[in-house]
Amino acid sequence: MLYALDGVCKALQGTWLSGLISRVGWIIPVLQIIHILAISSVISSVFLLNLRLIGIWGGDEAPDAASRRLLPFIWWPLPILLVTGALLITAEPARSLENPSFALKMALLAAAIGLTLLSQRLYARTPARPRTLQPASMAARGLGVASIAAWVGIVLAGRWIAYTQP
Repeated sequence: MLYALDGVCKALQGTWLSGLISRVGWIIPVLQIIHILAISSVISSVFLLNLRLIGIWGGDEAPDAASRRLLPFIWWPLPILLVTGALLITAEPARSLENPSFALKMALLAAAIGLTLLSQRLYARTPARPRTLQPASMAARGLGVASIAAWVGIVLAGRWIAYTQP
């Protein structure tokens, strides 16, 4: 499998886009800035949404209102993250695609998106309650904690890519 992945990396490295991104000095920093701003939007919204789900923040706002306010700041930046991440990978494919930290990041991303979809469904089924913070069910708390852990793990694994080698 690593042999096939190595072939993909070499082919991607040989594209005109990879050459352009590698040659033009300002492209990678701009892509990284956009990527970091998008992940900041996602992470802060995930934290707020899940702290509301856990029941330790946001008691003055109904759960469905919190969901409607915060979910766009999760779902809209994800395509931006996909595009900027793909472009960053294109510049140095082997650095990421063959890196175990990258594989961990992608596995955590799949889990985090699934957990965020579950919490979105939970919020959609939760009727508007009085604007008081009510105790969350154990399942809701577990979902919130797992979601926060997965998103934090994505950020940590993303940083580890720079320090682990394929």
